[in-house]
Amino acid sequence: MKAVLILFFSIISFVASAQASDIEMADQFRADGKIYVVIAVVSVVLIGLFAYLFRLESKVSALEKRSK
Repeated sequence: MKAVLILFFSIISFVASAQASDIEMADQFRADGKIYVVIAVVSVVLIGLFAYLFRLESKVSALEKRSK
């Protein structure tokens, strides 16, 4: 449990420090309006990943029930 909390807080601090710096590429994407395309692609990938994981979990649950 401690390791999970340490990892979580490390990621949070990394994200916070990354947001504080100026990233020229992100500014250019925002200026061109392409940031919305990036957000859409990342969203689609994450939704697909979560859908796959939920489907996989239901299949594993069905197999566990069948094996008992």
